[in-house]
Amino acid sequence: MARAFLLILDSVGIGGAPDADSFGDEGANTLAHIAEHRLLRIPNLSAMGIAEACEAASGRRVALPRSNANAQWGFAVEVSRGKDTPSGHWEIAGVPVRFDWGYFPASIPCFPESFTNTLIGRAGLPGLLGNKHASGTEIISELGAIHLTTGKPIVYTSADSVIQIAAHETAFGLERLYRTCVIARELADPLNIGRIIARPFIGSSPNDFERTANRRDYAVPPPEATLLDHLEAEGRQVVSIGKIGDIFAHRGTGTEIKAAGNDELFEQTLLAANNLGSGGLAITNFIDFDTLYGHRRDPPGYARALEAFDLRLPSLFSALRAEDLLVVTADHGCDPTWRGTDHTRECVPVLAYTLGSRMGRIGRRTSYSDIGQSIARHLAIAPLAHGTSW
Repeated sequence: MARAFLLILDSVGIGGAPDADSFGDEGANTLAHIAEHRLLRIPNLSAMGIAEACEAASGRRVALPRSNANAQWGFAVEVSRGKDTPSGHWEIAGVPVRFDWGYFPASIPCFPESFTNTLIGRAGLPGLLGNKHASGTEIISELGAIHLTTGKPIVYTSADSVIQIAAHETAFGLERLYRTCVIARELADPLNIGRIIARPFIGSSPNDFERTANRRDYAVPPPEATLLDHLEAEGRQVVSIGKIGDIFAHRGTGTEIKAAGNDELFEQTLLAANNLGSGGLAITNFIDFDTLYGHRRDPPGYARALEAFDLRLPSLFSALRAEDLLVVTADHGCDPTWRGTDHTRECVPVLAYTLGSRMGRIGRRTSYSDIGQSIARHLAIAPLAHGTSW
């Protein structure tokens, strides 16, 4: 029986979202702008058709060395109303987000007083720092030393529907940070906030503060049954690698495997390829593109990360069986040349590989849900409620 592998390259958008102007992102193009910054050497993704997908989505020709084509390619347009991680992942898994998330104003303070006062009281906190829109690395540099002195956690948000809580992993305590986030999750539910994110860091001063891999996301569950739920109901094996378990609120996510960094995430994906049972799905989120390079507006680092990922792809190709399907896609953009530090509203590549496949057009997909629907068909389960299989 066939198996499926879904690799989500967090934030590797390819521009061209038809509603990008309503998000202030018209002209953003993560892949094309990285390729303009320097010549990208990603022959395996090139062979899968990522340059053609980018040109079809946005009209931007990407200068990439070409090699023998071996996959089907296309691009997908997001219909969900945000450009955030849960919306992108849920839609990929067959559940578009049709409702509006709650967001916080750009004013200071940005959080409702009722929320902050209750969080301080219930979590036993001496107070809060931040209470504004901010870049995660910048606000830790700005307020980390005060946090160490006062014991007050740093609470901030972004253009996404999110509350992020940063605290020192040892001075404040990792479990205490997690407990604080659980309380914040409960308090944020009436505000319709998509995620609470625990952001632990280490170091003793702004010169060496560094966020650790012990991040944890507390997301609301998807509003409908996703591809993962349907597979679980069918008794199929699901392996969720990276932050997939957190994004789907641990529903339908099967065996959850945490890993630190893209390289370790790829190692775990290879292990899944060796061990995944017939009819199963392995789904991996490759987080470094977004957190280390997109949000930090680092085009050279982003380029190196893409090249490092590309070097690993042949080992996964070799681990696939005759009937396996590999899909490479993304959940949104995060153009490292764009203004600000937030995600960018972009189309995403849809690259599909099976052994012996040749270059073919998947075309323009009118929803990310087509990805989940196609995987459902490949794995021979009942059709999902949304999406059209290619």
